[in-house]
Amino acid sequence: MARIVSRALPFASRSHLHLPSSLRGAAPLLPHVPAASSTASLLSWRGFTPTPEPLRSVPPFAGFLAGIRGLRRGRRGQAAAKREEPQDPAPPPSPPPPPKETEIELCARISVDEHLPDDIEVLNTIEILKLNVPMAMKIALDGLLEYNYNTRETSISDVGKYEKVEVSVLLCNDNFIQNLNKEWTGEDSATDMLSASQYIPDLDVPALMLGDIVISAETAARQAEERGHTLLDELRALVVRGLLRLLGFDRQSSDEAAMEMEKEELLILKSLRWKGKSHAKAAVDFSKTHTENLNGQVTNSLKRAGSLRFYRPKFKYIFCDMDGTLLNSKSQVTARNAEALKEARSRGVNIVIATGKTRPAVIDALNMVDLSGRNVIASESSPGIFLQGLLVYGLGGREIYKRTLDQEVCREAFLYSMEHRIPLVGFSQDRCFSMFEDPLVDSLHDVYHEPKAEIVSSIDQLLGTAEIQKLVFIGTSEGISSTLRPYWTNAVEERAGIVQAQPDMLELVPPATSKGSGVKILLDHLCISPDEIMAIGDGENDIEMLQLASLGVALANGAEKTKAVANIIGATNDEDGVAQAIYDYAF
Repeated sequence: MARIVSRALPFASRSHLHLPSSLRGAAPLLPHVPAASSTASLLSWRGFTPTPEPLRSVPPFAGFLAGIRGLRRGRRGQAAAKREEPQDPAPPPSPPPPPKETEIELCARISVDEHLPDDIEVLNTIEILKLNVPMAMKIALDGLLEYNYNTRETSISDVGKYEKVEVSVLLCNDNFIQNLNKEWTGEDSATDMLSASQYIPDLDVPALMLGDIVISAETAARQAEERGHTLLDELRALVVRGLLRLLGFDRQSSDEAAMEMEKEELLILKSLRWKGKSHAKAAVDFSKTHTENLNGQVTNSLKRAGSLRFYRPKFKYIFCDMDGTLLNSKSQVTARNAEALKEARSRGVNIVIATGKTRPAVIDALNMVDLSGRNVIASESSPGIFLQGLLVYGLGGREIYKRTLDQEVCREAFLYSMEHRIPLVGFSQDRCFSMFEDPLVDSLHDVYHEPKAEIVSSIDQLLGTAEIQKLVFIGTSEGISSTLRPYWTNAVEERAGIVQAQPDMLELVPPATSKGSGVKILLDHLCISPDEIMAIGDGENDIEMLQLASLGVALANGAEKTKAVANIIGATNDEDGVAQAIYDYAF
């Protein structure tokens, strides 16, 4: 007879998918092959002989797991024999000599895709799976003997002739399994698990290669949270399901086949006292986590949450604009954008704000979603680019660049403002100034989070109080485009630059300055290459920054000139465009 010994092979450090070339076609995952049965061989492997003699002993399982079903069956057989024994039994015949014991080694090769980061929970789970997978193999192979299945494809039955039975398990993320699913089945979508048989019936080799089980750790983690158990529980259940597929079970072939596979899944999970749920039970529970929106479409409230842990970042830094980009049309950071930034930050990606706003305005806006502070996104001690690149702060929040606007341009602009009663605000580092009060001036503070404007009595007083970095006219979109922009483009000539980050605002800045130049200054300070950054923006003032970055993403609500130079056009700022860009392109 045969004795089963289990062991797990060390998982690979990092590698591409370790699958044979025969699996890379679009053939069915479990192809039908001619059946080959040998009941005697299987009985011999199980520790039974093909005689009515009861089970005398239970083969050990690597010193760890007794033959659970064999033990119960043996006990039932012994009890029945005892009940049928006559009162004056004749001496029993001498038992036949025991067959020569051989060992069948159960081997599990656990590996991880190279794009899956070194997540602590996943790595710890792998160590446990190295013990668990052979245990599941033992119970699953036992079941082939004890039950007669009506629907199982029976190519694999003569296990006793092999010295070793092997299976490989690969953990990956959704992107990997989606590409694999498309290649194998033609379905362009992520799934939790795929399996592919390597069994060749007529091949005379000492080892039985069951096949490969590919599991998305990302989907498994999401399903574990939805179903109320741990990642390990979910992975165990998926391993059991994959093993049964490799052994010829196919729930999709018929209702009866689904019931048989469901029954076997539950038996294995219960025998090993694992908490994972069978496919049918999990599917019922999964449907409870979904709701219908107003359009009747099914949505998942956990979409993409926590998924970045299963991807390696493509960039060291993400430079992100504020108005029209990170901020929505209500000048707020949405919960999903905040979640994406926090998750990217936790995965080692540095987030740098590059904006026309002042630093206090950025800190105030981010503080509303817990993104401000020393160890989060923006603070007085973090790097950043402000006032259209006219103020650049480096490591520790130290000022490394500052530029001011020509005072004569400032004087002309304030005179024009007073004469035409068009609101004008001067920005000086962390302060704002204006010549008169106006609701539009107040809106910079009330809506856009800028410091409240200080009203000064004269232009000389203002220019003697502060060095102005930039000026902002505030009006209507039509007035800006038809009157103010043409006028000041001619008036300043080469003494200043014109920037229009918002439709209802026109900015005068020092010539030859931009966010892009500020980004260059900060990158030199940080010793970072443009190839290591991603940039997200929407306005014309973001063009140079997007062109400089390795990947430039313009949101759909952005200016046409900006979208023309971007590598990617994302969703709008009211559709969590920053979050989508991070999830889809940064990892």
